[in-house]
This record gives sequence, structure tokens and C-alpha cells, in this order.
Amino acid sequence: MTSWSSDFSRKDAVCEMKKNGWQVRIGANPIIWSNDDFHDLGGDIPLERCLSEMHAAGYAGSELGHKFPRGADTLAPLLDRYDLDLVSGWHSFQLLDGRFEEERERYMQHMEFMARMRCHVVIVAECSRRIYNDPLKSLQFDRREGLLEPADWGRLASRLETLARATAERGLEMVYHHHMGTVIQNASEIDELMARTSSLRLLVDTGHLLFADADPLHVLRRHVERVGHVHLKDVRPDTLMRVRADRLSFSEAVRAGVFTVPGDGAIDFEPILVLLREHGYRGWLVVEAEQDPRLSQPLHYARMGRDYLRRLAGV
Repeated sequence: MTSWSSDFSRKDAVCEMKKNGWQVRIGANPIIWSNDDFHDLGGDIPLERCLSEMHAAGYAGSELGHKFPRGADTLAPLLDRYDLDLVSGWHSFQLLDGRFEEERERYMQHMEFMARMRCHVVIVAECSRRIYNDPLKSLQFDRREGLLEPADWGRLASRLETLARATAERGLEMVYHHHMGTVIQNASEIDELMARTSSLRLLVDTGHLLFADADPLHVLRRHVERVGHVHLKDVRPDTLMRVRADRLSFSEAVRAGVFTVPGDGAIDFEPILVLLREHGYRGWLVVEAEQDPRLSQPLHYARMGRDYLRRLAGV
């Protein structure tokens, strides 16, 4: 793995990244405009405004949001109108508590939709026993040992691996999104999941990692060869301290402004981007931040994140 022996070596790597260019594309998540979990946040913002402002801010693609049509024949021309590609779309699994054949069928339909939209990755997360959607449920940072029993781990990993192999056979990659308020939240849980699977790829979300008290760079160094997708999100440290102290829910944390776009929070993105480039990452870099659009003007923050990446990495 890369280690930074001096400030000079790091600055030299950043200059090289800018000078030679980097074969990545920059996308945005529509949650900057309209939240998928809490529909009152941006629920009044039309999809057309989201897409037009995304294009105006300089993005090449969008991830799927709850307002997007779910048919390729409808969605493809809509995105073409704004010169955007579909990056990917989230799929919620219930592999721990649901019937596998039903979960498999739901996923295969979603995967085919992603394939028709010419996506390269399919984003998934295990949502059995999730609490992030409960506006009254405090997030759990400690006492997570034993959250999944050995049998749970075995069932979850084997089912994810089976579906990841089916995805690879279709020519796509399944990428797992660790997420606050789910059974895979922190660094040790990510380590366990990666150790128990081989075909499954990892989606690194910088904001969710820092929120879960994990160093995004350290997690990336451990698993960089398995990274298939990247969400670049920043965290406001003062707000995070209050979220922890007051034991807030995920909804309360988002509304308080815990997340922001890259360059506006606590995360140092330079070594993260350099490490990705040096290890040959060639996918999308997706800017996102769950915020209240009434308090954080979406186009302003979308441009802030896009301009930051352009200055930092030359992309």
C-alpha cells in the first residue's frame, strides 16, 4: 500500500495526477436536491430542475433517485436531454430476513435495468434490521459486537457472493454500500464482509466512513484492490460531535447538516484520490451530500463539490 513519507512526495503525486489526467468521470447523486429516505427534504423540487442544475454544475452523470422513471425507454432520453449518463442505482436487500428467491428475483430485475442503462456497477446494501430510516431511532456507534451472529454472517456473505457472481456473469459489478444505521456500518464490519466474500466489490463512501468513526484513507488502503465505486462526501465535524453527544437519529443528523460536499468539511481528499489513481481506479467519482435544500442551496453545493475536484485532481 502507499504511504506518505513526506509532504513533497504527496504534492508530487497530486501534480502528476493533474498533469497526466485521470480516466475517471465525475457524477452527482440527486440527494443533493431531493432526499430518497426523507421525502420532505426536496420533495417539492422537480426532477427536471435537478437534472438541469446537475448539468450546469459540470457533472457527466447522475445516480438514480426516487423521482426517476424506472424504465430504460423513458429514462435514457430524459437523461440525454441534459447530456447525462446514469451512473448506477441503489438496491435495498433483505437477505438476512427475507426469502432468498424473492430477493434474487427483485435484484435481477434491477440489475437488468442497470444493464439496459449501460451502467457498469450495481449498488447494494443489506437493509434488514436497518434503523437509518427511523427518525426517532438513535444511531448506534458502540456495542455493535454480536449485532450479527456467526450464522447471520454466513448467510449474508454467501447470498451476496452468489448474486455478485451472477452480476459478473452479466458483465457488471455488484458494489456494497456500507451505511450508517445498517448491519455493515463501521471499519471492522467492512473488513469482515470483505474477508468472507471474493466476487463482491466495495463502494467506499467517505462521509459514511468518517461518520462511523473510521478513517476513510485507512479503509481505502486495506481494500483498494476491491473498490468498484466511490462516493465522495464530506462531514462537518462540529455537527458530528453534537450528533454523537445528543445521540441523534440519522434523520436528525442529516437535518442538522452533518454531511456536506467535498471541500467543505473535515476530510482530506488529496491522499484518497491519489491512492485511487495509483491503484488504477477507472470508475465514477460521485459527489453527494444529504442536506436540507431549504438550508443548503443545491446548485451552490453541487458546484462547490465539482469545482473542488477539478482544482484538486484536474478532473
